[in-house]
Amino acid sequence: MQGYPARVLAQVEKRNASEPLFLQAVHEVLASLEPVLAEHPEIEDTAILERLTEPERQIIFRVAWQNDTGDVQVNRGYRLGFSSALGPYKGGLRFHPSVNLDTIKFLAFEQIFKNSLTGLSIGGGKGGADFDPKGRSDCEIMRFCQAFMSELFRYVGFQTDVPAGDIGVGAREIGYLFGQYKKLTNRFEPGVLTGKEPGLGGSLGRKEATGFGTVYFADEMLRAHGEGFEGKTCVVSGSGNVALYCIRKLHDLGAKVVACSDSTGIAYDPNGIEFDVLKSVKEVERLRISEYVERRRSAEFKVGESIWQIPCDLAFPCATQNELDRDDARSLIANKCRLVAEGANMPSTPEAITLFQEAGLLFGPAKAANAGGVAVSALEMRQNASQEQWTFRDVDEKLKAIMGNIFQSCAGVANRFNRPDDYAFGANVAGFLRVAQAVHAYGVV
Repeated sequence: MQGYPARVLAQVEKRNASEPLFLQAVHEVLASLEPVLAEHPEIEDTAILERLTEPERQIIFRVAWQNDTGDVQVNRGYRLGFSSALGPYKGGLRFHPSVNLDTIKFLAFEQIFKNSLTGLSIGGGKGGADFDPKGRSDCEIMRFCQAFMSELFRYVGFQTDVPAGDIGVGAREIGYLFGQYKKLTNRFEPGVLTGKEPGLGGSLGRKEATGFGTVYFADEMLRAHGEGFEGKTCVVSGSGNVALYCIRKLHDLGAKVVACSDSTGIAYDPNGIEFDVLKSVKEVERLRISEYVERRRSAEFKVGESIWQIPCDLAFPCATQNELDRDDARSLIANKCRLVAEGANMPSTPEAITLFQEAGLLFGPAKAANAGGVAVSALEMRQNASQEQWTFRDVDEKLKAIMGNIFQSCAGVANRFNRPDDYAFGANVAGFLRVAQAVHAYGVV
């Protein structure tokens, strides 16, 4: 990296020295922009990179609540609005003990370009707390969500900032958050949160959207090379919402998923993961992946191994950031894996991505392949605004069309700059150009 992007990166590194995830995300985008900057000198003249790498607002607050034994607990909450150039801040809330400002900032930065790629009118934001919902009762989760929203409600609104779910925040948590927002504001304003239950104004197809969208993007990559899912063996990391519905859609399209995981280990099922059993264990009963193995005679529980050592044709990292490293990439390449599509946010390390590209694997970056969830969240906002509820089929068709358009944008940019099949480059540049155009049009604000 040289010239203007290198100078901006140096400034960002100095200002955010203790935030490695954020710096990794910024480096990936800036490293893709040199050919674009040669065509658009106004980007440097108006300091657009400096503006896009500095959040518009960062909110950190205390969340005090009581557990079931009456003890007072204190957590830290975050909501970060990175860019509203294309619309209100849009991005999920993550409840997980690993959450800190670095995590939220990297996720919000990624969200800018992911949301841009959808072609919808949504800006980039993210939020959450270092609260761990695992092992907590429903009443404890309710009290935490109410305490969290008692601070957050001041900063959100359907034309300002529209949170959604993420790791640790599903329809149950969104319901508690929305209930507290309604109580505090005395308004039934469904467009202020997405990921709601359909009875509260939520969109059918929202919980399936990220996993389905990842598979739709992978399908576009395969079809561009005359291939399909039929008969392919797949591995999907994670077993949360994204992984679960990635597995379902892969099965629907004729592939066989032989492994998934959680933080305790891997469920390996050579006969294929049974979706209904996995859904009951993870989504309904909220148990660990080992319980799936207990219910399937053909399944084996693996501990202390990497899921990426399991031979597969297609790999879908759907757990968390930087879960797939250089050694994992080497294992996938050695086992003749054909495609990697990212269902999680930035799950592959830069070293892993470089190896995939050098080996000629088809690689679907998170900015593009992971965009289905936020796309349907924006469709939920549209339904709320018009007081309509679309059918599951209507939402799914719109999602598939959006993912197809995202693929065409990435592929088109990659081809224009003579980098065919480099969908990571295409996603970075296509997402950036739309935001940069809006920032430039607004003047210095």
